[in-house]
Parts: sequence; C-alpha cells; structure tokens
Amino acid sequence: MDALRKEEIYTTEDIYALPDGERAELIDGKIYYMAPPSWKHQRISSYLHNEIYNYIKDNNGDCEVLAAPFAVFLNKDDMNYIEPDISVICDTSKLDDKGCHGAPDWVIEIVSPSSKPRDYMTKLFKYRTAGVREYWIVDPDKQMVTVYGFEKETVEQYNFDEDVPVGIYEGFSIAVK
Repeated sequence: MDALRKEEIYTTEDIYALPDGERAELIDGKIYYMAPPSWKHQRISSYLHNEIYNYIKDNNGDCEVLAAPFAVFLNKDDMNYIEPDISVICDTSKLDDKGCHGAPDWVIEIVSPSSKPRDYMTKLFKYRTAGVREYWIVDPDKQMVTVYGFEKETVEQYNFDEDVPVGIYEGFSIAVK
C-alpha cells in the first residue's frame, strides 16, 4: 500500500524566490502560476482602473486604487499572497512598500481561461472570509460582471453594456463597455 503523498506547503518566501518575470499567487500555501494577461484583459483593467481612479480623485476620496501586479497579503500570514487585477483600499494604514496587509475594500478580478476556477471559487471564498467588502468578477468571454456584496450578502450579474453600481460608493456605477 502506497503512503499518502504529502502536498508541499509554500510561503511568500517561495514567491519572492521565483525567477524574474515569473508571476504566481499563493493561496493557503499552494502556488498558482499565472499566465501573462491578454490585451483584452489589460484593456478592461486599464479602463476600470481609470474610471475608479477618476471617481475617487473627483470626489476627494481617501481610497487608493491599485492595479496588478500589486501584492495583497490577505490574512497577514506568509501562506497567502494574491495579486488582484484591481484593489481599492480605503484604510491606507494597510499599505506599505511590499503591498496591502489585510483585505482591500473592493477587489476586481478579470477572468482568463486559466484563472476561471480560481476566480469563481477559491478567491471568492478567500475574499469573503478575509473581509473584502465587494468583489467583482469580470468575465470577458461571457461579457458579464458578477458582483458579490459581502456586507449585504448580495450577488448580482450585469451585462457589459449595463451600468454596474459600486456598492462601496453611493451613486457611482460603471459600464464595462
């Protein structure tokens, strides 16, 4: 009878030891390698970042909006290192030169074929339990945005041409055209 295989547990030290140019995330000690994003992914990311940045700036907001690659240490431990496509952090005391220590207020992930199960399941659970207030999954293939409002326990879906209300900002919405 074969002995059970023990899965290796990784830490942020392993992430920082990756060769230059190689990107990965670490969730509960498991490494997930990341493929380079497509131009469509980057276009959506740039558009959303600009819309959010301009809204915060125009309303004299205190929150920071940061695009990947940007480190989020969700559980303030060395077993979780995530690079959300977009992070909005309103408690800027969580920020330092290494990244965000604790949950951002709002996270947006833009789905790619290789990240789909991770974005829809693994990260959904991690973000909810870590204290993220709002999580958007932007799916270019389906042209849908799924919005999880964790504070009010809501889940809503929108087409790309619809205005998607931002739960953490009253009166702000974005159409992902």
